[in-house]
Amino acid sequence: MVFTRKNLDWWCLRGLLALVMALVAFAPLAFGSVDPWALLVVLGLASGVATLWVVRLWLSRKPKLLWPPLAWAVLAFVLYALGRYLTADIEYVARWEWLQVLVFAFLFLALVNNLHGQAEMEAVSYTLIAVATGIAGYAVLQLLNHSANVWNVVAPGAGRASGTYISPNHLAGLLAMVLPLALAFLLVGRVGIIARVLLGYALLALAAGLAVTFSRGGWVAGGVGILFVLGVLIFHANHRLKAILLLLGLLLGGTVFVTGYLSKTTGYMHRVKSPDAEGPGVVDLSSRAMMWQGALAMWADHFWLGVGPAHYDYRFRQYRPEPMQLRPDRAHNDYLNLLADWGAVGGAIVFSGVGILIFSLRKTWPHVRREENSFGTGQSNRFAFFLGATGGLVALLVHSVVDFDLHIPANALVGVTLLGLLASNVRFATERHWRHAGWPLKTVLTVVLLGGVAYVAVQEWRLAGEVRWLARAEALPNFSPERAAALTQAHACEPKNFQTAYDIGECFRTQSLDGGSDYEEKAMRAMNWYALALRTNPWDGYSYLRTGMCLDWLGKYREAEPFFSQAEQRDPNGYYMVANIGWHYVQIGDYALARQWFLRSRKLDSQHNDIARNYLAICEQKLAEKASGRPTFPAGF
Repeated sequence: MVFTRKNLDWWCLRGLLALVMALVAFAPLAFGSVDPWALLVVLGLASGVATLWVVRLWLSRKPKLLWPPLAWAVLAFVLYALGRYLTADIEYVARWEWLQVLVFAFLFLALVNNLHGQAEMEAVSYTLIAVATGIAGYAVLQLLNHSANVWNVVAPGAGRASGTYISPNHLAGLLAMVLPLALAFLLVGRVGIIARVLLGYALLALAAGLAVTFSRGGWVAGGVGILFVLGVLIFHANHRLKAILLLLGLLLGGTVFVTGYLSKTTGYMHRVKSPDAEGPGVVDLSSRAMMWQGALAMWADHFWLGVGPAHYDYRFRQYRPEPMQLRPDRAHNDYLNLLADWGAVGGAIVFSGVGILIFSLRKTWPHVRREENSFGTGQSNRFAFFLGATGGLVALLVHSVVDFDLHIPANALVGVTLLGLLASNVRFATERHWRHAGWPLKTVLTVVLLGGVAYVAVQEWRLAGEVRWLARAEALPNFSPERAAALTQAHACEPKNFQTAYDIGECFRTQSLDGGSDYEEKAMRAMNWYALALRTNPWDGYSYLRTGMCLDWLGKYREAEPFFSQAEQRDPNGYYMVANIGWHYVQIGDYALARQWFLRSRKLDSQHNDIARNYLAICEQKLAEKASGRPTFPAGF
């Protein structure tokens, strides 16, 4: 074979398509790619996409750049994200948030400029539908077998199915996005009879998979996506009858399925019949409301710029309402999380992007919709994708009101893929958005893309070393010298990870508590690590708390007091923090004041609070001895 520019360009396009298909297949199958090892794979595949795009730029004799209006909003957010990362309080988490923003932006632009052909769009769509169908089938098997296993991991959420995700809600987010796509191809796609039958089975499997997640928000989002597709088709003469019949069939079949089988399952009884009887640690509507309250409070205090990229979880303790003792991770509302993390400026960029997208879709609609006539079928894969992808993004927007799909890499990746392929359809409406890519523009693009690839490679190298040593540490005994040594190696790979520094401090503090001739040295080493954790995360109340506890252990009670005060400021309503401050007052013999702290801690959490319960008994005993005039010895005597 003679390798010409045209042949090489064709192979690069096939490589790009293969990498994107691998991305949308791997990410959902690998626990949603929330684990660092899976994120490494995603970043590597995305870097491959960017590299092949550069090669295609230089292979083409007349290269062009498609720059739809939405690309301006994407570019603006990338630049804003870079600025917020450079000024963030917690560099480590901000860097990984910025890195994902950068990678998804590159992926969006690569999709717009390379995979805008109909064949590529169909290949990505069918890959998404096939993967989601397989995961949905796995979820149904989980429920039928009463299995809590996700691959080789036991996941929480008894009575609910999560497929290849840890959380059933995040599986629901994926299926809600893909359902409208499968439905649109089934009804209006130009496909053969075998493919249409397979799409019908896929649609049933996707609906069943969504049902067994018992995600009420997912049900609503999926329903809205389906109604969007059917609602549009009802006003299309060629498809009106099919849409009405399918809508009635889905309503009838869904009713029979729910009343005949689903209503008899444990998950349904817990989630629908008795929604207030959620188990401990389950995020119900009232818990979400408190997370939203915290997000609004953060936004109010940091209106323009927010608290920082991915900072919500680390700042939440300062804002937590008293009844909320869970660690939220995210706000369980992508819009409020956006405002809390990125502020009004970030929110304005994103919401303007949504407005630009809606305007672009309306402009493109007449050019992708099949003309209605008495002799045509109205079948079109271009129209099917446009309708299904739009319905999928509508479902994503709805589900984001009650969850954080945009912070699950797999779901964000699927959303970006649909968005990029949709945005490329603007070329059917106008030629205005094509730019001739002469050598100056090609050079700039090459520098930016390859610079981004190099930056991602450096971060992957650091993350790979950190993940390797953290995995070794996890396998070693808790707080052992060997574990501390492995954690120290992990910290050397990634010195900005405050959690690793804190964990090393915990190893030395616990070893110091065991006594021995070197207990003072170990306590001092622990405090040095806590200080390092505080330098990389100044909002970490627990490093202040543990430093105060070390000082108490060394008998430096006066020096310890400011650290406990700082710890309380960072988590004033956390039952565990409040209980440990009470512990401090036990150490200095102020049992009356300690008792007040333990009573407040028990009020914050009366069920899982052994510290407050046990020390309250000690305080009551000491106070009774003091009142009786009998001698009182320190608690640890």
